[in-house]
Order: sequence, then C-alpha cells, then structure tokens
Amino acid sequence: MKTYVAALALLAIAACNTAPATQGDYKTVLTFGPGEETKITEAFLSLKDSSSIELKEGRYRFDNLSLVQLKHIRIKGAGPEKTILDFSAQSQGGEGIRVAEVKGFVISGLALRDSKGDLLKINKSENVTITDVHTIWSKSDSTSGGYGIYPVLCSNVLVENCYAQGASDAGIYVGQSNKAVVRKCKAYKNVAGCEIENTTNAEVYDNEFYGNTAGFLVFDLPDLSQRGGHVKAYNNHIHDNNERNFAKAGSFGTSWGVGNAAPGSGVIIQATSDVELYNNRILNNNSSAIILVSGFFVDGKAGEKINANYFPVSKNIMIHDNTLEMGPAFPEPVYAHHTGKILVAIEQKLGARIPMIVYDGISTNVLTNQQLQNPDSICIRQAGQNLFVNVNALQMESKDWRPSTDMTAFNCQ
Repeated sequence: MKTYVAALALLAIAACNTAPATQGDYKTVLTFGPGEETKITEAFLSLKDSSSIELKEGRYRFDNLSLVQLKHIRIKGAGPEKTILDFSAQSQGGEGIRVAEVKGFVISGLALRDSKGDLLKINKSENVTITDVHTIWSKSDSTSGGYGIYPVLCSNVLVENCYAQGASDAGIYVGQSNKAVVRKCKAYKNVAGCEIENTTNAEVYDNEFYGNTAGFLVFDLPDLSQRGGHVKAYNNHIHDNNERNFAKAGSFGTSWGVGNAAPGSGVIIQATSDVELYNNRILNNNSSAIILVSGFFVDGKAGEKINANYFPVSKNIMIHDNTLEMGPAFPEPVYAHHTGKILVAIEQKLGARIPMIVYDGISTNVLTNQQLQNPDSICIRQAGQNLFVNVNALQMESKDWRPSTDMTAFNCQ
C-alpha cells in the first residue's frame, strides 16, 4: 500500500511539471506541403476544435495566418531548419501568425521569417506551448517587427528550445500573462533578447541571450492590465550584449519603451517586485551587468501613474550567486544613446570603471518622505570587486551629486 501511495505521489508531481498545453490526440489532422499556401490559409480560417495542421519540409510564403476562438489546436512543422514560413512579401497585415482566444495551443518545428510586424503573436489564450520555433528577421534594424515570440494576456505559457533574431523590441516577450516558463532558448541580435513585462509567476532558466542591445529585461509599465512580479531567472548565460539600440520610434521608443535600454546592458529590472536573479553567468555586457531602476528613472511623473496595476519602485529584489564580469571599457554605441550617456557620466563621476550592479537609488522614500536605508528590501549577495553603485539619481542635476559604492545597506545573508 505504501508503494502504491508513493507511486501516486510521484505521478502527481510529474503532472505538475509537464508542459502546460493540452495534450492528447486531435480529431482532425490536416497535412500540407509547399505550394498549397492558399489551402493552408483557408484551413486556418475554417479550422474546428481539436485540429492539427502539419506542414511538410519546404518554404511557404504567406501574407499572414490567423486562428481565433478555438480549443485544442496544434501547428506542427518538420523542424525549424526544414519548415520555413516566409512573410517577407506581405501585402496586407503586419503579423505573421496571429492566435487569439485559443485554449490548448501548440506550435512546434517551424521557422517564421521577415514579417512587417510581430512574427508570432498569441493573445488572450490559455495553455500555450511554443517549442522548437525560430523567429528571424534578416536585418536587425528598425524595419524589423517588434516581437519575435509574443504571448500576451495569456495563462500557462511554455516557451522552450526556441530562437529569436532581429526584433526591434524583444526577441522573446511574455506580457501581461500569468504562469510562464521560458527555457532552453536563444536570442541574438534583438534590441532585448528576452523580456518579461507585467507578468506574474514566471521562470526563465537555461537560456542564452547574447549579441543583443540588452540581454534580459524584467519590467512593469504603467497603464496596462495587471501588475507583474514573482519572477525567477536562473542558470542563464547572458553575455556580449553590446549592440546599438535600434528600437522603432513611437510605440517602441517612448519614454517607457525598450528604446531606453543602453547598449551593453546584461539584465535590467525596472519597477517590478519579487524578482530573484541567481546562478546566472552575466558576462561581457560592457555597460552594466545588472541595472535596477524605478519608473522615476525614465519618467519623473511616474508617481502619478500609481494604481492597483502599477507601482514605480522595484521591491523585494534578490540578486545572488551570479557570475559577473565586464570588459574594461564601454561599447562604442553607448556614447550615442541617451541612457548610455548617463552610465558614462556615472563612470566619469566615480573616476573609475563603472561597477557591475547599477542601482538608481530611488526608493519608496521619495513617496513617504522618510530616510530609511533599504525600505524596498533590495538584497544583494555577490562575491567580487567593484560590484555596486548607488547612483543617487535624484541628485544628478545637483552640483553636490555623489554616486556611492557603499552597498552595506543592501548586503544580505
């Protein structure tokens, strides 16, 4: 009897760790090959619940594809090097594949290329699995779409074994969602490699984010549907993110957008809460390994935006046991970037190489008019030299401005 109970317990644990997408057979399986794009487009528009579309090896050319209000759906290719969906000749629509209000959605084994807008957008859906999907723009510049892999307003999301390149915002983005995992992915030559924005209960691990403007971002922005938090990022390799910021003007380059990410940023944490960053290798991001800032850093009026879904000061942040290394000098693109110039000014004021962890020093004291040492529970446990600077950003325009490298108040055991 004990053995039986133990076996049931193990099965229960295994069930909790399986992929979130609905599993099981599909009532309808439709198989297509290259040259059947018209049939494929019609199939997407007429698809019924519990259907699988399987695409053979080859290159397919589409304007766009759309799935709406369905259950138990799969799109399956022969592998991202074999099944390629090319959106470069779009004459209408901006997105490559758009999925909305689908419960139990799986997409795997495909490469999506060169749409005008986002390559794969999944909106208001549940139990989503994105695996072995590549999203690629041939050029990494402002003509690229904003997001490669883009689940938003979703629940139970798994993104694994994916690759994203060339996005003018984020290669892999999870926004305004609940319960998300990003693992074993790579992101290269995007503005942001991966971004978790206004999302709760997310884990990001075993990924490689490299060659971007900024490697990994955890953000909360105002005026969105929910507040984010409870994010863990661990066992990631975040390195050599030193490229120029090519975010679009307008929606992607506003005062709140990823256009603020300075070239050379490894990790940026902004205006969110309950984040744990640990056991990562954050290497050769040569403006900062980790930046921790409030919404006030990008908008002095951030306090006016406080509501149930937004609080501008980062709270309950734990940074520990990461491997941090930086090169001896800033990357060249930082000198032409507005936030980059601030980092250069900090280094000049210190008269020594900028430390690896940059904290803006703007706490809830600015809202409470108190003088507490660490009111927002910022916890740093890191070994090494030249680790930390408190920018004291509210004093930057004063002739008495002095950044501080004293991290005593933020040391934790």
